[in-house]
This record gives sequence, C-alpha cells and structure tokens, in this order.
Amino acid sequence: MLTSLHTPIRSRLRPLLCTLALTLGTIAVTASDAHAAFQVEETTIAKIQEAILAKQLTSTELVKLYLARIKAYNGPGVEETDGFLGPIKTIPHAKGINALITLNLRPATRKAWGFDDRKARSMTDAVDNDPNMPDALEVAAKLDAEFAKTGKLVGPLHGVVVAIKDQFDTFDMRTTSGADAFYANDRPPHDSTFAKRLRDAGAIVIGKANMGEYAAGYRSSFGGTEINPYETERQPGGSSGGSATSVAANLVTVAIGEETGPSIRAPARQNSAVGIAATQELVSRVGMINIGINTRIGPIARTVEDAARVLTVIAGYDPKDEMTAFAVGRTPAQPYESFTHEKSLKGMRIGVVREYMDKSLFTKADEESIDLVNRAIEDLRKLGATIVEPSAEGLFTPFIKRYNPMLSNSSWTKLFPELFPVDEKGKPVGDHLATLVELAADPSKVPGKVTIRDFSGGQAVGESRYGYNIYLKERGDANIKTLDDLINKANFFNDPAMGSSKKTTLQNANKPQVLDTALRMQRRFAIQQIVLQCFSELKLDAVVYPTGNIPLGKMGQPNEPTVNGRSTTWTFLGAQGFPAITVPAGFTEHVYDRIRDPKAPAAPATPRSAGGEEGSSAPEATLLVGPVEAKMPVGVDFLGRPFSEPTLIKIAAAYEQATKRRLPPPDFGPLN
Repeated sequence: MLTSLHTPIRSRLRPLLCTLALTLGTIAVTASDAHAAFQVEETTIAKIQEAILAKQLTSTELVKLYLARIKAYNGPGVEETDGFLGPIKTIPHAKGINALITLNLRPATRKAWGFDDRKARSMTDAVDNDPNMPDALEVAAKLDAEFAKTGKLVGPLHGVVVAIKDQFDTFDMRTTSGADAFYANDRPPHDSTFAKRLRDAGAIVIGKANMGEYAAGYRSSFGGTEINPYETERQPGGSSGGSATSVAANLVTVAIGEETGPSIRAPARQNSAVGIAATQELVSRVGMINIGINTRIGPIARTVEDAARVLTVIAGYDPKDEMTAFAVGRTPAQPYESFTHEKSLKGMRIGVVREYMDKSLFTKADEESIDLVNRAIEDLRKLGATIVEPSAEGLFTPFIKRYNPMLSNSSWTKLFPELFPVDEKGKPVGDHLATLVELAADPSKVPGKVTIRDFSGGQAVGESRYGYNIYLKERGDANIKTLDDLINKANFFNDPAMGSSKKTTLQNANKPQVLDTALRMQRRFAIQQIVLQCFSELKLDAVVYPTGNIPLGKMGQPNEPTVNGRSTTWTFLGAQGFPAITVPAGFTEHVYDRIRDPKAPAAPATPRSAGGEEGSSAPEATLLVGPVEAKMPVGVDFLGRPFSEPTLIKIAAAYEQATKRRLPPPDFGPLN
C-alpha cells in the first residue's frame, strides 16, 4: 500500500531530478573545464588575477595546482649514500630539484599531501595549531571568502604564490638560513618587513626556498642540495638557487632572493629567469640573517612584469632599516609594472661594458655567452636604442684613471711605494699629495691595472660577525644567542667537494674582534662617483653586459678560476649599490667544464689591482675540457644609476617582449 502510494510521486519527481542532475553536471563540467583551461605552467600574475576575477579559478585551487607540482618535482636530486650530511653524487635527469626547504602546511594537511616531516613548518612545534599562523591553504581560503564577499581583489598580489629564501624571517615557518641549528624556537618572532608587505598585498607564502647555507654555495645542512632543472648535474647558480629553481620549474609564481654579490642575478641567469637586484637602499633588509653593507633583496620571476609587480610591493622606506632613508622621495609615482609596456627604446642611450666581453682576455668557456649577449645588443639597437661603444681601453677606464687616485687616496697609494715612498715606520717620504696632483693633471701616467675588472669589493672586517650577532640578539632565542652558539649547537654537512659550512663560513666569520668597514665604504663611494661621472659625460641611461660569461659547472667539480678579473658572474658593480636586472638572453649549445689536474703547476699570484688588494694563488690547479653539448641559460644584465629601476625595467621589458628567450626546463613540464 505504501509502495503504491509512493510510486507515482517518484515517477513525477524523476524528470525533475534528472533535469537537476543534468544541470548540476553541466555546471560541474563547465567549472572543471574552466579550471582545466587554466595552465599553471608559465602563468603570470596578470593571468592568475584575470582568472580569479572571471571566477574561473580560486586561490585555493591555485595553491593546490602548485602543491601538485611541488609533490612531483621537489624531491631530492642527488644520491646521499653516506647520509644526509655526507658527500653527494649527482644524477643525470634527476626527477627532483629540492627547491623548497619548508612548506607552509599544517601537519595534517602536509601528511595528507604526502610530504615528509622534514618539510614541516617547524621542528620545535610539532602540534602547530596556533590559529594566528594560518597555513597556505588557510590563507587562500580566506582570500577566496573575501573575494566572494566583495568581488574585489584584496591587494595587488592577491592569490600570487610566493617562495621566500630561508635567510629571511617568516613568523609562521622555521628560519635558519639553511642551517640545521638547534634553536629553542626555530620560528622567529616576526616577519621580515618585505614578507609582511607581501602578505598584506594578498600574496600566499607557500614555503621557504632552499639555499646555500648561510648564503654560500648550493647546499645546506637542513635542506640538502639545490638542483638545476635545466641540467640536474650542474649548479643552480648561487645561494638563492632554491628561489630561482622554484620559479623556473613552475613550483611557485614568484620568489624572493638575496644578493650580497651575485645571488639574485646568478641563479636567475642560470634558470632562464628574470632577477632584479634593486638599488641597495630601496628594499628593507630587516628580518634577514646577517645583514651587511652590500646585502640587498629582490624578486625572481619568469617575466619582467611579474618581477616589477613584486618590487612595487616590497620597495620603500622602513624606519627599522636606516639605509632605506635614501629611498624617500626617489621612488616613482606610478607602480614599477607600469614601465613594462614600452615596445620601443628610441631615445635610450645604452653603453656596452666591453671590459666584460673581450674574448682575448678569457677562455673558450666565455665565448658563447659573449656571442649571445652581442646578439642581445643588436636586438636593443633594432628596438631603437643608441648603443654607445667605448674606446679600446673600455667604458669606465678613462674615468678610473682620472678619479680613482684621488677618491681612493691612501688605500691606493700604498700599492705603489716607488711613487709614494714611506720610511721604516710607514711615514710618507716626500710630498705624496703633489704626486697625486700630477697624476690628476695627466691621467695617462696612472700606474697599475685600471679597468673595472680589477677592483674587488673592499674588506669589511668584522661585518659578518656583527651581522650574525645583532640578528640573534634581536631574535631573542633561548638557545641560539650568538655566533658561537651557531657554531657549537648545530649539525653541519661535510663534503670534500665543498668543505664544511662550519669551517668555511661560520668559523672564519667569528674571528674578528673589531668592526671596520671603512675601506668598503670608501670603495663604494669611489666607484659610484666614477660610474656616475661616466653616465653623465656619455649621457647614458644604462649599461649592458653579460650577467656572467661562464655557464656554471657540474656539482662537485672545480669552478672556473678567475681570469683577468672574471669570475663566474659579473657582480662588482651591483655590489656597490647600483640596481641591475638580468633577463634571459638564450641558451648555449656547448659548455666547457673544469676538472682537477694535480700535475699542473700552481697558478701565480695575480698582479695588484686597481681596487687596492694583492692577488692570491689559485686554490687548485685545473684543466679546461670540452666542448660538451649542453643547453644552459644565458642572461644579459642592464645596470643603471641608483633608483633608476623604472628605466631599467622599461629596457628589460622591451627587450624581453621582442625576443622571448625564456624557455622552461623540458624535464619538468606539465603534469599528466
């Protein structure tokens, strides 16, 4: 009876239910197709936000897309037969690049995704349930809820997925500069200034990027070895390698790196990415382990526009970093990304630093990169730029001869006792000042090496020890309070090919008892004066040169030795505070590698340099072998006056759009 009564009702409802099911199915398929149409690989900030605004993508879905790639590609890329801290063996076409050291996921979520405990947000807080520390998916969900409520993006980086180098404080994730140090609380108490600005702008910090421990090399005691996705047996390019490789392999949208020497531009160059090493005083360094005079912070991205968008958010005055006071009144009224839409460089004057591109001074290893940058220079000419070629002696040499003896004065005159004699007590004999006047009147008589290649950065005695200890005091950890604690309360890798981070980095940094940065500051002022005078006299908007001449070698093998002032990356000018941006310029067909040659004679000491330091013997004897077939990225640098980022971004973006030389690493493509 009941059955007969209900049968007609079901019969009447069936068409309605079928219609409802078909409608819901259509909605589900439509949404699925829309989301499937969004390609996370090589996406940009603009494309992400367009998809969110069109309701084709949520921030939560985007984070999950990146997590899937991290799961697939962030595994180890070397063999560690003697344990995590022992020597490594490289793997051709390895499946992982080990770019991210820590993931911003709660324990249950991390385990559900299949990530091991070493990727946990904290090693000292296993529970990790503080509601004031939302993880990446929780942040994304909050962004989605806000967007659903208002229909507006919360800020200029809404939904953008970011990795931050482990050198920088993040209050919700462990921060140890790659070290396996025994902090009582491995989370610092506060975000670094720029990290807070990223979050306030709507960015989602998905994790910490692996790095060369304490900003040296390509391996860390906690995170392991960074891998280059373009050739997994080769170095990733400097201590910010995890930041650059995570961008190159599309594990994140953008990343943040740090550069004391080359460590934004070098890994960006080695990973076919864009890196902006901004004017020294433009981005706050607060919340960074071991702040120094030359340290600076910048974005690494796949496009100039994305890097510029990040720079807009992180740039500007911070009362906690006194150097950013120089930036007040010197940032553009418009966001940096507004300068990325120029297609012509007509009216721009760009000087060529031929001192960095003279094949006769270097080796076969340099030649292909130089050729590719020469092609880039012709591309700039086609875009309408006036290319200013220097005389045979180089772009900066006339200005070095004219000004360096006066600007460097006593630190320079000590190198030439034949011209500036002193007695047994070191007191001047004769009128040194009169000799300097004569050299100023006739710069052709200036002795010694006088190219920009011949300068070094200048010593800064005690700077590292001071930087570590001031950071640790401000952090206030109960167990790690001083540099001595970092040395004595930690595990360290010990690799014959790389040495021990304990000895090569921390113990050497811990020796000085005084802080003396006078020479470095004098060097910085002198070089800025020389370069600015060159820019002014030649009416230059920027200069161009290879980011580095040498594609980096295989891990465990010797680096290319310095030849005529050339190391693996041209870093000296940027380290004096000038902004520089590297952009992909193409790929090599072949490279040359170095192998150890114990039978070869030791290299002689290098001559005295224009910078004022004596040379030293090469650390080991090597042989150049090759050519070896290898498609490795090459970068071109654009460098300008302090705070000229708008001009550099304009040049870099026009060049990028005209050439489109970036290619993603072929072994780390879209997931099935």
